[in-house]
Amino acid sequence: MKRNILSVPMERVEQGASKPSQDLVAVEDPLQIRLGDRDVAITMRTPGQDRELAAGFLLSEGILQSRDQIESISEDERGTVTIIPSASAPIDWEHLARNFYVTSSCGVCGKASIDALRSAGCRALPRGQFQISAQTLSTLPQKLRAAQPVFEHTGGLHAAGLFNAAGDLLALREDVGRHNAVDKLFGSAFLENRLPLSEHVLMLSGRVSFELVQKALMAGIPMVAAVGAPSSLAIETALRFGITLVGFLRDARFNIYSVPERCDYRVFKTVPGTGSK
Repeated sequence: MKRNILSVPMERVEQGASKPSQDLVAVEDPLQIRLGDRDVAITMRTPGQDRELAAGFLLSEGILQSRDQIESISEDERGTVTIIPSASAPIDWEHLARNFYVTSSCGVCGKASIDALRSAGCRALPRGQFQISAQTLSTLPQKLRAAQPVFEHTGGLHAAGLFNAAGDLLALREDVGRHNAVDKLFGSAFLENRLPLSEHVLMLSGRVSFELVQKALMAGIPMVAAVGAPSSLAIETALRFGITLVGFLRDARFNIYSVPERCDYRVFKTVPGTGSK
């Protein structure tokens, strides 16, 4: 059985200094869902209760309506759950062929195998073109929060912000889904022909999962920072493609999980309003 928690190396930055350390992160790994001999979906999840996840997905998508329509459920060590429908199950196979199902948490839509998911063919980003000071980086969460107009009233939205190296907020989008907020942000830049965003930081109001790092890669973002935790696959993806990944960015403290040279923490003064040094 796959682990759902992983210990990873990182650089802990605090009080103007950095030191190697370890952190426990939630594992994120692809799960492939098959109905009979056909691929139905690939979704990113923390391993555990995979059979329940697959069955619930098919139920919520209206593909299956009752337990009687399932003849058997099996899973393998590669991360695939296969559901064999009963002979009497009214599966609309033509509909499935026309509409390849993926969940809203999956950032690689249309991929029919886990191998294709892991070998997307994207190139690593250049490492020498962007740098931001630790002091400036530490001001981003407060600036993001202050610029969330809908969150101020509802308290229930995720935010994605685009910042430059000077700490200026250039654009912000809110949505009930983290992935939707990022898609809106990058979609705006795409429609305005401003890609790649090679001189910018993507600031997130929550945790960092694989698909958010992948979206950043597609937009050419060299640094992703978040107030929450990264998953194991988010870290693996950032390392593979040369993206600086920062987590737990709070109160002038943060963890750098990949490509730390993009953050200059040699001079780290007190950040106004945090009480930290």
